[in-house]
Amino acid sequence: MRRFLLIGLSVLLLQLWSWAIPVWAAESAPAAATTELEQPSAADLFEKLDSLYQQALEATNKQDFATAETYWTRMLDLFPYNPAVWSNRGNSRVSQNKLQEAIADFNKSIELAPDAPDPYLNRGAALEGLGQWEAAIADYDHVLELDPKDPAAYNNRGSAKTGLGQWEAAIADFQKAADMAPDYAFARANQALATYQTGATDEAIRMMRNLVRKYPQFADMRAALTAALWANGKQGEAESEWVAAVGVDSRYKSIDWLKSVRRWPPSLITAMEKFLTLKS
Repeated sequence: MRRFLLIGLSVLLLQLWSWAIPVWAAESAPAAATTELEQPSAADLFEKLDSLYQQALEATNKQDFATAETYWTRMLDLFPYNPAVWSNRGNSRVSQNKLQEAIADFNKSIELAPDAPDPYLNRGAALEGLGQWEAAIADYDHVLELDPKDPAAYNNRGSAKTGLGQWEAAIADFQKAADMAPDYAFARANQALATYQTGATDEAIRMMRNLVRKYPQFADMRAALTAALWANGKQGEAESEWVAAVGVDSRYKSIDWLKSVRRWPPSLITAMEKFLTLKS
C-alpha cells in the first residue's frame, strides 16, 4: 500500500507568491522596467498547478501511470521544493516498476520533509519490490515512530516480514493493522493468507469466508478460497469461487503474478498451481 501526499494549500500559496514577486526584481529593477519583469500572478500559477494535480489524479485513477508521471513532472518544473509532488511522482513510477527512479523521488521528498511519514511508507513499498525486505522494514519502523497508530505501516511491515519468512511476526502486524482499522479488508486478507502458510488452514478458510461474505467482490479472497478449498477436496465450492474471482480480476490466472506481484505464500501458490493444472 502506498499513499498520495496532500499538497498544502497555504504552503503552495507562499511558494507562488515568492515565485511571482522575486526579491531581487523588486529591489533592483528600475521602475520603467517593472512591466518587463512581471511574472505570472500567484492566482494564475495556482490555477495551473491545480489543473495539473487534477489531471495527475485522473490519470492515476485510470491506471495510466505514465501519463500521471508526466503531470507530476510538470508540477516539479514549477515547484521543485514540494515534497508531496516528489512522493506522488514516486508512486507513479512504482506502478510502472521503475523502482530505482521511484526511490530517488522518495529520497528527495524525505530530504524536503523528514518528519512526514508517507514518503517513508512509499519508499518501503518500492524497496519491497526490489526484495530489500530489511530496508523496507526499517522504513516502516520509522513511520511507526512518527505515527504509532498508522495501520498501513503495520500492514506493509507484515508484508515485508513475509518476504523474510517470518510468518508469525507478519500475522501479528496484519492483525494489528486490521484491528486498528476494521474496514481495512486487505490487512485482514493478508492475515488470512499468512495464517494459511502456518498450517492453520481451517482458521484461514474461516477468515477468507468471512471476508467474502462481507465483501462479495473481493477477488483476492475468492481466488484464495478457490485454492484452499480445492486442496481440502471441496472441488464444487472451489469451482464456484473461481468463477466469481476471475469474473472480477483475471490476473489470478497467472501464477507468476501471484508469486511476484501479489506475493501469496508458498503453500497457497502450490494449491493454486494444482487447481489450475487440473483445470487446464
